[in-house]
Amino acid sequence: MTTRITLLGLGPMGRATAASLLRSGHPVTVWNRTAGRADDLVAAGAVLAPTPHAAVAASELIILSLTDYQAMYDILGPVVEGAPRPGALDGKVLVNLSSDTPDASREAAEWAAGHGASFITGGVMVPAPAVGGPGAYVFYSGPRAVFDAHEPTLRLIGEPRYLGSDQGLAQLYYQAHLDVFLTALSSLLHATALVTAAGVAAGDFLPGALDFVSGIPAMVGDGHDLARLLEGGEHPGDLSTARMMGATANHIVWTSEKAGIDTQLPRAVKAHYDQAVAAGRGTENWTVLYEMIRGGG
Repeated sequence: MTTRITLLGLGPMGRATAASLLRSGHPVTVWNRTAGRADDLVAAGAVLAPTPHAAVAASELIILSLTDYQAMYDILGPVVEGAPRPGALDGKVLVNLSSDTPDASREAAEWAAGHGASFITGGVMVPAPAVGGPGAYVFYSGPRAVFDAHEPTLRLIGEPRYLGSDQGLAQLYYQAHLDVFLTALSSLLHATALVTAAGVAAGDFLPGALDFVSGIPAMVGDGHDLARLLEGGEHPGDLSTARMMGATANHIVWTSEKAGIDTQLPRAVKAHYDQAVAAGRGTENWTVLYEMIRGGG
């Protein structure tokens, strides 16, 4: 069974999402402030709505792929508050794949409910070119019955991973995963700047660095085992200790200073180890930094 879908926002992620839905035979209506971004989608069978009012009226399921949640209010606010359709969202399902905070998702769900719509939060965990392909997955949270009703359609974007009824959960998981991702990207670029400052070609360094990154799971152990240690507050000191790792963090700062490159990232990392040592926990495993970060001391 095909579902009529409206997609608001045609950045790279929005265009990729619409294309995946079109390939599966769903009627797709699109709208974007810059209408020219829809040209390829229209050629593939999408309908370009002339206004947000028309886009909302075209489908029960409305997917938003925008910069942030404020963009949703900017687009849909006039639709629900002004002529000619103040009740335009009655009975609609909004699936917001935009990035924002967990609280923003909860507030948006209340706003949607106030206008007669159901709300599902989503977080797409792959870049645009991978949407709809092998390995793509998306975190979702919101009312279970609403999610289940549209799960077959949402599966076309990526494997749906439903987290629960709290609309903030999908954003929480999304931001936490991006916390890991963005920090890793910055560290990769910082490390590359460190070696290139010494005259090493980036091409000689990066392949090995990426291999090293891929080996981190084997170094830190199974995620469930690591979670058990963190949740139990167990940092026995039989592995790399905070004092030892902190010494290395200090060496990275010194090397960066000598190279003349930015030191903000390594100093931030070093600060966590310094805090652990100052708290008298330098002989415990490096995982004790978890206690520092969460404010446990």
